[in-house]
Amino acid sequence: MSSGTVEHLTQMANDIGAYFHAEPRREDAVNGVVGHIKRYWTPRMRQKIVEHLRQGGAGLEDLPREAVEKLAVS
Repeated sequence: MSSGTVEHLTQMANDIGAYFHAEPRREDAVNGVVGHIKRYWTPRMRQKIVEHLRQGGAGLEDLPREAVEKLAVS
């Protein structure tokens, strides 16, 4: 998977969030998004989405935003 534009990364994060949104516990959903991003995204992609969040995170929905916040401190 190649790193894309911030807009593409944001859309992918939102898609992952939509998948994990079905988890009954919010913490499990957030951890699911974090785990997916850690497993399948390159370090550069992770760095780009974290930097995007630090600049306001335009377009990130609530669940992936929370996951990226957790990634930023790990």
